[in-house]
Amino acid sequence: MRKNAFLLFAICLAANPALANSADRQQVAAIVDEAFGSLMRKHQVPGLAVAVTIGGKHHFFNYGVASLETREPVTEHTIFEIGSVSKTFTATLGGYALAMGKLSLEDKPSLYVAELAGSAVDQATLLNLATYTAGGLPLQFPQGVDNDRDAISYIAAWKPEAEPGTVRRYSNPSIGLFGHLTAEALGGDFADLLETQIFRRLALTHTFVRVPEDSMASYAWGYDADGRAVRVNPGAFDEEAYGVKSSAADMISFIDANLHPERLDPIMREAVTATHKGYFEVGEMIQGLGWEQFPFPLTLERLRAGNSRTMAFESNPATPAQYDAHSSHAVLYSKTGSTNGFGAYATFVPEAELGVVMLANMNIFMPDRLEAMHQALEALAELAK
Repeated sequence: MRKNAFLLFAICLAANPALANSADRQQVAAIVDEAFGSLMRKHQVPGLAVAVTIGGKHHFFNYGVASLETREPVTEHTIFEIGSVSKTFTATLGGYALAMGKLSLEDKPSLYVAELAGSAVDQATLLNLATYTAGGLPLQFPQGVDNDRDAISYIAAWKPEAEPGTVRRYSNPSIGLFGHLTAEALGGDFADLLETQIFRRLALTHTFVRVPEDSMASYAWGYDADGRAVRVNPGAFDEEAYGVKSSAADMISFIDANLHPERLDPIMREAVTATHKGYFEVGEMIQGLGWEQFPFPLTLERLRAGNSRTMAFESNPATPAQYDAHSSHAVLYSKTGSTNGFGAYATFVPEAELGVVMLANMNIFMPDRLEAMHQALEALAELAK
């Protein structure tokens, strides 16, 4: 019954977008404060920015400070490290290369990096790398692999634990290599391509891989478990896997682009929609390019299962995603991210015209982060009706 009611709401919303615009800011604020304000207070997070898009209308809620030293308040333009939410941008650059005809997801890695010819990873495809299904590449590079050249050498010698496409093991080296190969296919530097071909085309003015000097004053400090001020350190394929810094205003604009790719120019429309296809069923979720997918509404238990330590640190069986053209559920697209001093969460439901972004300058305990987002999504979906 709840699914049918939700679908009826989605149909009505599509016919009359003004319904969603009636959502009262005070009600949205109460929902956000109950979910995320409580999360911040519980974990004593120095600063937090939340952005909501509902029916095309944006709401921003800012808490605390960007720096404990300067006491500069958080705004919707404060720049946070978004950690692995960066992978959704890497996927979008891959979609851009697809739209430009520069690569195919069925290509082998050695087509772009000759050093990988004859290696085990060359049995995998670019799709396998982008979906962590190349055969068990680890979560992180081992100690001593400090730059991209070291990364290529490590991967060339790597021995898989399974056949490509049979297990998903969440991996920075895997999607990092995908991003590196995408840049090779486009004939440029990864960070430059992301900033000029993706951020600029999406009009994201406070989003960077390498924060320029004139924007450093807006770049928040993160805080580690001991309360020390930190920012992300460079590493092998760091830009591709977890290197983006962005603001709540820009991230909710990125969510809007994902909610309405039809409003983008043809190349960017293809780039964004390429990230919406799900490829592998893995436990409680479907793995796409960057985004992880769940049926919506969903239980907190299912959301936690899809983001569990088992999913993050272990290999899990993967099977090709099967789509039912008559499926009765909406789809939640979701991605969490963290660095040592920051925590992020971005999610959206196209059928509900709903998206939420949370950016924090502390790596908040994941189960609590999931609970806060789930609570907010359920309440906002009800409000939008």
